[in-house]
Amino acid sequence: MRLTRSLLACGAVAGPLFIALVLIQDYTRPGFDPRRQPLSLLSLGDLGWIQVANFVVTGLLYVAFAVGMRRALHPGRGGTWGPLLMGAFGTGLVIAGVFRTAPGWGYPQGAPTGVPTDAGVSHVLHGAGFFVVLVSLIAACFVFARRFAALGERRWAVLCAVTGVALPAIYVLSGVLSERGEHSQPLSLLLRLLALVGWGWASLLAVRLRRESTAALDQATSLPSNTP
Repeated sequence: MRLTRSLLACGAVAGPLFIALVLIQDYTRPGFDPRRQPLSLLSLGDLGWIQVANFVVTGLLYVAFAVGMRRALHPGRGGTWGPLLMGAFGTGLVIAGVFRTAPGWGYPQGAPTGVPTDAGVSHVLHGAGFFVVLVSLIAACFVFARRFAALGERRWAVLCAVTGVALPAIYVLSGVLSERGEHSQPLSLLLRLLALVGWGWASLLAVRLRRESTAALDQATSLPSNTP
């Protein structure tokens, strides 16, 4: 049980860690402007290894969270698809870290000022990793909305459902605004909002499941022994 709680704690740490490191880099990286440059570009340049590590470590923490979720919930409600989707989410982040995006939007210095034009294999795989992240996270929201609804946890069911609707809405809105020639600023800021909402929800879920696990352990240890 201690191992399970430790694995669930990995998920609680992952979201805040990712967001904090992105924000620090946003405002300390020379020549980087978070208002118009997507956070994936932080993986480029001399200090790009920091964001690469951020993607990979955060992804591995969420994979560990998925293992803890499996141990805590299986074979109950959400105990099969929940861990699988959370594991896919973490794996997608690792892929997005290992394979870097192409230069664009004016970063690094000398890069095209618009959408990356030199989109090689690494850029394509980075995009594929992001696709896995988004789809698996949205699906996980609805899996847990159903779980909490079945348990009578209305607030959590609503939170999960609203998050599951908000994530694709934010992504679609970012694409619409970008296509309308907003100089990529809405795209950049909305994708940061996407990470804040999605990663934040996953970490809040980890906190909630860890509390459930702790409560179950406390209840088990408080039961009277049948041993004479």
